[in-house]
Amino acid sequence: MSWKDEIEEKRRREALAEQMGGEERVGRQKAAGKLTVRERVDALLDPGSFHEIGKIAGKGDYGADNQLASFRPSPFVVGRGVIEGRPVVVQADDFTIRGGAGDAAIWQKLVFAEQMANEYRMPLIRLVDGTGGGGSVKMLEKDPRTYIPQTPGWEWVVANMAASPVVALALGPCAGLGAGRVAASHYSVMVQGLSQVFVAGPPVAKAIGEDVDKEGLGGAEINGKNGVVDDIVATEAEAFAAARRFLSYLPASVHTLAPRTMPNDPPSRRDETLIKVVPRDRRVPYKMRRIVEACVDSGAFFETGRQWGRGLITGFARLNGFSVAVLAGDPMFLAGAWTADVCRKLIK
Repeated sequence: MSWKDEIEEKRRREALAEQMGGEERVGRQKAAGKLTVRERVDALLDPGSFHEIGKIAGKGDYGADNQLASFRPSPFVVGRGVIEGRPVVVQADDFTIRGGAGDAAIWQKLVFAEQMANEYRMPLIRLVDGTGGGGSVKMLEKDPRTYIPQTPGWEWVVANMAASPVVALALGPCAGLGAGRVAASHYSVMVQGLSQVFVAGPPVAKAIGEDVDKEGLGGAEINGKNGVVDDIVATEAEAFAAARRFLSYLPASVHTLAPRTMPNDPPSRRDETLIKVVPRDRRVPYKMRRIVEACVDSGAFFETGRQWGRGLITGFARLNGFSVAVLAGDPMFLAGAWTADVCRKLIK
């Protein structure tokens, strides 16, 4: 007895899953200047390292002959991959399939990814684009309930914040649960003009008398200044590069040490500008970033949260190849005064 027919059927369903939301919706994604979910995963990870899990999870319709007539894959791509030789877990939203709404979702895939990162002690990267498995009007018509107060799998989201590095890249309009998945991370990035983060979109705002577009409601400029996200970049490629660099400073989990890089900056280096960079007059501000860059390995300083809490400079760097965190007051902004935003930034 051969399993050839079953294997061929599985391969056929995998091919259907790779079509995502179909040619028309993929075309719309491209026209909006966005990569597809699978292009994003490939761009983020080391080449050829992605091992997808649950590829054929989805919803199908069967004909009278009990054969699959149509198939709609889950709007989440989940799996393991490698970044700079280190294993990571990836969960990525496919906006071409009903914007990631809950009525299209196999939400267990999202929960599985969160749980896998926790149990395998691996960093988790979320590529968020859409509602992230949240509800929709169509879903409410079928199942009149809410995720609140209990959200499936949220306990793993919380647990991961104390276990492994969590990165969230907002790569499109992120509403509801999608916005929550962006905020519940150690490092979050938005793409200028491409992504927005809000609890609910402009139609909901209009229903309560506010006429505002997506950028005005939750664009990168707003969320960068209020601290919802840590960094703003110009392109998706820059977002992937930022995620890779952020993870390079951190261990895989709280159970290991951060990797050491071989420094190309000799420990004996002296920066003579340090002797005069701080003015004698206390009323004259000076550039703290210049001091930070002079004290750490050359080119190693990676700043985060530059747009908000500007009285405090935060980020990561290396000293003789070892990772360190950096906190430095910035006299160039309000004389380095610690505002409420600065205090929140310090805690984060």
